[in-house]
Amino acid sequence: MYANLLVQQGAKEERSDEEVVASILQGETGLYEIIMRRYNQRLYRIARSILREDAEAEDVMQDAYVRAYQHLSQFAGRSRFAAWLTRITVNEALARRKNSQRHLEIEGMPPEKQETLLTSRAASPEHQASTRELGALLEDAIVSLPDAYRPVLVMRDVEEMSTVETAAALDLSEENVKVRLHRARAMLRRELYSRAGVGYASAFPFLGARCNRIVERVFELISLQKDFV
Repeated sequence: MYANLLVQQGAKEERSDEEVVASILQGETGLYEIIMRRYNQRLYRIARSILREDAEAEDVMQDAYVRAYQHLSQFAGRSRFAAWLTRITVNEALARRKNSQRHLEIEGMPPEKQETLLTSRAASPEHQASTRELGALLEDAIVSLPDAYRPVLVMRDVEEMSTVETAAALDLSEENVKVRLHRARAMLRRELYSRAGVGYASAFPFLGARCNRIVERVFELISLQKDFV
């Protein structure tokens, strides 16, 4: 229904997040599609880095978008809109993980034990036949990282968020972000990256029909409720 609503409105898509939000608050609710299409991939990657499952990541995205829409009028502009939306997504994902009782206490786990999470899933030579397979192996290696480090690596290296943005989204100190990122990179191992021959940005794509499905589903959820903005 909404998939092609704004495709031909390139000028509008060049507006800043804050300008788009202001227009939405003034009644142009259809412009919320711009926000979703800008951040679908980022939010999916972040939610998946916390939950490890595609379906749950998509559910969290929907919930985060609806919650953000409900509270658009409360966005005070004290931080960038992208950071505000990312934080909502992180909170939704962490709450879902906690409620499903799958949270792993790994902060005190020795580094040697953390390393075994990767080595037990090391790639066999047969899996290195093509770039596509190697990209999948890179994704698998990222997913196998401990919970404390995986979101940091995805935000910093996959989504290329800054240390400040990552720290704010995860409620960590900047120094803690740097330490976790360093350890995450060490666990993934440089040789895995060199064998894969692909960049971080190729991991966990969220495009095409999946992107359209989220946009349409969020608008359906929004239409069932009133007085959000």
